[in-house]
Amino acid sequence: MSDIRSSDPDRNLAFELVRVTESAALASGRFMGRNEKNSSDQAAVQAMRLMLNTIEMNGTVIIGEGEKDDAPMLFNGEIVGTGSAPDIDIAVDPIDGTRLLALGRANALSTVAASDSGSMFNPGPFVYMNKIAVGPEAKNSIDVEAPVEDNLSNVAKSKGCDVDDLTVVVLDRHRHASLIADLRKTGARIRLITDGDVAGAVMTAWPGSGIDVLMGIGGTPEGVLAACALRCMGGEIQGKLWPRNDNEILRGDRMGYDFNSVLRMDDLVSSENCFFAATGITDGELVSGVKYFGGGARTHSLAMRSRSGTVREVISQHRWDKLMRFSQIMYDQE
Repeated sequence: MSDIRSSDPDRNLAFELVRVTESAALASGRFMGRNEKNSSDQAAVQAMRLMLNTIEMNGTVIIGEGEKDDAPMLFNGEIVGTGSAPDIDIAVDPIDGTRLLALGRANALSTVAASDSGSMFNPGPFVYMNKIAVGPEAKNSIDVEAPVEDNLSNVAKSKGCDVDDLTVVVLDRHRHASLIADLRKTGARIRLITDGDVAGAVMTAWPGSGIDVLMGIGGTPEGVLAACALRCMGGEIQGKLWPRNDNEILRGDRMGYDFNSVLRMDDLVSSENCFFAATGITDGELVSGVKYFGGGARTHSLAMRSRSGTVREVISQHRWDKLMRFSQIMYDQE
């Protein structure tokens, strides 16, 4: 007899995950522009964990807030949910763009992803990865090891346009000076962002975003989250772990990580049944931020499932007088 706990998650967990990201966004959105990164992150983490523990699942946090000693909640390896089937992997980023929220800038999101148990790449302590991501029109046209010019030429050909029609999103970091110089030589348009490379990757597959490609070195955990979203949306992401120093290379070798290996979609998330949810905290190209009013708030979210390929926009209105009767999260208090 088969083990029921190893069965695929049949229900659409994306709807339940939206409740998780909504809670984190509502709790942290109060801190917009107040330059209180730690307080906003704590509020988001607490709200997200409480909601995750109401979902009927036996979830293991693969991508979390860090190791247990440094992150008291949603740490890597923490078990969340009610403990019932199905067994699934969980990736969280309670605030993708903590600095964006602290400074009141656009595109801060709360994100969470889920997939079959054992299907998510565990980056361990190696937090940076060189990435390239595209939407469905340019799937199978990219190679993270290829020159910039070749990648953009192939993407443009797949999309039926010229290279100078493309817009590439890149994190604005000193480490990208050479990449940006190479991009400028191609004639492509460049969108520099200060933070939030989950949103940047998802925008490559979002109609009307104006973003065609994401390139550059960003977070490895964010790469796994983006892979879940892009699998749902039909896009593609590739990456290579990027060590910060020789000590990381030695540590990675001892732990069995290969810094020369290309991580493709099936390496980052191998399940064909994964889920992704995101709720806007501040306004952005993907979703609107939290809008508070006297008796509640309004949120704008995305809910995705790869098995069906369905991507839903969810607009929710939350009433404090109703919500606070059973919620442990004090949304209506600063």
